[in-house]
Amino acid sequence: MKEKILQLLRETDGFLSGQEISRRFGVSRTSIWKAIRQLEEAGYEIEAVRNRGYRLCMEPDLLTAERVEEYLDTEWAGHPLQVFDTADSTNTEVKRQAESGAAQGLLVAAEEQTAGRGRRGRTWESPKGSGIFMSLLLKPDIEPGHASMLTLVMGMAVRSALEDLGVPGVQIKWPNDIICSGKKVCGILTEMSAQMDYINYIVIGVGINVHNRDFPEAVAQMATSVYQQTGERICRAELIANCMRQFEKYYAVFLKTQDLSVLADEYQAHLVNRDRQVRVMDMKREYIGVARGINAGGELLVETADGMVCVSAGEVSVRGVYGYI
Repeated sequence: MKEKILQLLRETDGFLSGQEISRRFGVSRTSIWKAIRQLEEAGYEIEAVRNRGYRLCMEPDLLTAERVEEYLDTEWAGHPLQVFDTADSTNTEVKRQAESGAAQGLLVAAEEQTAGRGRRGRTWESPKGSGIFMSLLLKPDIEPGHASMLTLVMGMAVRSALEDLGVPGVQIKWPNDIICSGKKVCGILTEMSAQMDYINYIVIGVGINVHNRDFPEAVAQMATSVYQQTGERICRAELIANCMRQFEKYYAVFLKTQDLSVLADEYQAHLVNRDRQVRVMDMKREYIGVARGINAGGELLVETADGMVCVSAGEVSVRGVYGYI
């Protein structure tokens, strides 16, 4: 009953009388009051005025499969869709299902993660109700060596999706971070199961800081959220659907050439590292140069005193010489 009343309140501009709700659904005023109370307990803000009725003032940003599906208009990305209240890690959950034969397009999202992971084994803080934690399953017919480029493809998709929803100044920090005002708003983690010349599956995990009002002191200088950038609470379900829509578009372009030759110019137009001094740190050495963009293989081109170096994503960290970017 409460879902029917909620939908009616959504469709009504202004107040809706208890008498009208009673007439529509053939229920008592007491049943209506109980349903309204249940909605309020779930986080909905409903104004009740004597002799006028009820008015929906604000909806909580609930993350449910039904809510995401209201916005999801993709052909395959996000189908099937699963949304959990709690998951250890959405990447881990998708890998479990991939091992059991899940099909390409599976998208798993969670309100919170208890063991969220970032790149190079770092912990990804995933408090309930604050962000988007989701992972997409892919089974592309490409060479395993090309898989790392999909991190960049997803980066383009997330950047575009955020911009479409009004987030200003969204940029990309190679290879896997999305940046706003010099701070990280999103991280991407790509994992693969493959044989020598064949990909079993790829999982791309995306973590977006959405509603966070503040961050722990340890990361406050480098982390931001959509809310901090806009002062508004955007709909997470809509952002998820928009990410899938954008990814489908960029992924189709990528598959035609199986590299970034067509996408490189657009990627570089939003590359925050470009023409900046960067420090490249891998397992063997550390050096400084100027980032000049990417090549068709998704490698970062770094101009050093000894010439141009092509930096591959993987066990490499790229930071600005004087800060995060």
